[in-house]
Amino acid sequence: MLMNIGDLVVRKSYGGDVTFRVEGLQSDGAIIKGTEFRLLADSPVDDLIQVPYEPQSAKTRQAHVKAHQTLSRLQQNRMEQAERNREGLVQEWSVQQDPAYFEMPGKVLHLDGDPNYLKKSMNLYEQLRVPAEGQYVHESAMADTLYRLLPKVRPDIVVITGHDGVLKTRQPYDLYSLGSYKNSQNFVSAIQVARHYERHLDALTIVAGACQSHFEALLRAGANFASSPGRILIHALDPVYVAAKAAFTSVRETVNMNDILHNTISGSQGVGGVETRGSYRVGLPGLNDLSTLKVNPSAV
Repeated sequence: MLMNIGDLVVRKSYGGDVTFRVEGLQSDGAIIKGTEFRLLADSPVDDLIQVPYEPQSAKTRQAHVKAHQTLSRLQQNRMEQAERNREGLVQEWSVQQDPAYFEMPGKVLHLDGDPNYLKKSMNLYEQLRVPAEGQYVHESAMADTLYRLLPKVRPDIVVITGHDGVLKTRQPYDLYSLGSYKNSQNFVSAIQVARHYERHLDALTIVAGACQSHFEALLRAGANFASSPGRILIHALDPVYVAAKAAFTSVRETVNMNDILHNTISGSQGVGGVETRGSYRVGLPGLNDLSTLKVNPSAV
């Protein structure tokens, strides 16, 4: 079978459960990357079946449905939050019935080991109106990159993600050992740099990990939320969902763990974490359109 870079394929040996895109070709096989899941793998060419440009696997179709539901839920949460803000300002701060206010959601610094997933993530941040800065960084360079960027960007939330997985070459594998994972050690090193910069879990929220990452090690290193408790594949946008929840959860509240466990695309076996305060703030009064202000200059 003639295989080209960019072709969409599924693996026969896995029952066609995940749709991949061919990233590279070798003499003995192909490098393939999940279109929806953060999975980078190699495969013999004769194990691959080309599929049309509409994803065909049941798992991929299900991920599309869940992603749409998750986005709708986030947008619904934003509308409910806006209503709570108005009610709170009227009741607690004794302002007029229709108060004008401004919002300060948490700022995200997103490091991603995959440029395509980073692009999808940044598009979703923009759609959700989450202030975010993204950097494509190889997993092995994330610790050094954070050391350089954290004082410059000063984010409220850091996302550390890319590709990971339990190594096929380590047999028998030991799930307790970081050596059994492709990039979990790199994620741990990056988390440690971030925690050295800001040790307080509520002052800097860290979302870390990818497919099959060493969940426990990432939490021990200082992550607030991490993947993957069940060592399963996680959806490419799950870290974005968690970061958006933290960005738009009030500083007076903790991020709703039920939402994290049950409303992420990968579910409770894909993402978990610890109680964490949000980083969203409301300000008064509403910001003026400076182009309409009539000001008498007073400085000399």
